[in-house]
Amino acid sequence: MNTGSNDPGEVAMATDKAEAMTDGARDERGLGSKAPDFIKARRALHLSWQVGVFVIGLAVVAAGIVMLPLPGPGWVVIFAGMAIWATEFVWAQLVLRWTKRKVTEAAQRALDPRVRRRNIILTSAGLAVVGVLAGIYLWKFGLVMPWKIKDQ
Repeated sequence: MNTGSNDPGEVAMATDKAEAMTDGARDERGLGSKAPDFIKARRALHLSWQVGVFVIGLAVVAAGIVMLPLPGPGWVVIFAGMAIWATEFVWAQLVLRWTKRKVTEAAQRALDPRVRRRNIILTSAGLAVVGVLAGIYLWKFGLVMPWKIKDQ
């Protein structure tokens, strides 16, 4: 189709072709290396770039794993490391897409009024059980502050 054409048949074909391309390439768009072209043009440079991205991403993911039991935003740091990997590796891009899809689905489920009502009921029941158990413990053993414990 040239820019001066007003033929409706050509416009329809171009629209159909664009729609087919976006449908087929929806999962394919954005996959692959995001390295600058001058780096991708040289195999050795691109390989060393990928090794550097992998090592940096690995360090960030490892720091996130360490932060899981320790204070710190562990999951956020892990996903940041995955995002670093996703600049170079297709598998990391696919994992991030899958994770984003699952988080979006979970957020939509959490906004469902029936699920919210169920979660509130379960939380209330759990707090009631914990309260009853704490009351039984205090009734049976009493409350002794650590600074009032006598050495025996």
